[in-house]
Amino acid sequence: MSVNPNAKVAIVMAKWNSFITERLRDGAIEVLLNAGWNLDQILVEECPGAFEIPTLAQAFLELEQVEGVIGIGAIIRGDTPHFEYVSMGVTRGIGDLSIRYGKPVIFGVLTTNTVEQALERAGERMGNKGAEAAATLLEMIEALGRIRRLSV
Repeated sequence: MSVNPNAKVAIVMAKWNSFITERLRDGAIEVLLNAGWNLDQILVEECPGAFEIPTLAQAFLELEQVEGVIGIGAIIRGDTPHFEYVSMGVTRGIGDLSIRYGKPVIFGVLTTNTVEQALERAGERMGNKGAEAAATLLEMIEALGRIRRLSV
């Protein structure tokens, strides 16, 4: 994949559960760098929690040079229904944005039952879901580019 030097991608990372989300962010950045993007092209912004990811993602999508966004968060089930409300809200928000803007908005939000499960998915036994989200973003940018070139 050839990277347009004027293009940018964004990562919106929830600070809640930062001991997990920072690992996911780092995994995503590593994949982007290995694919030829440079640090100046990777915009990273933090938000308080996963529920707020769509708001910042939308702000990035409104910038013409941003080709896509990765939303990174970690929602861990507790004793209240809060988990379901936050999970549903961020999932819907990310999906709606991708459709509305025609740019990929990748769901890099863990929804786990335990901290241990989240850690496993943040670079321990089950890979790094942030890295997987970045790989998905790159694949989607490339696919959308192919399709858009058909109309030229």
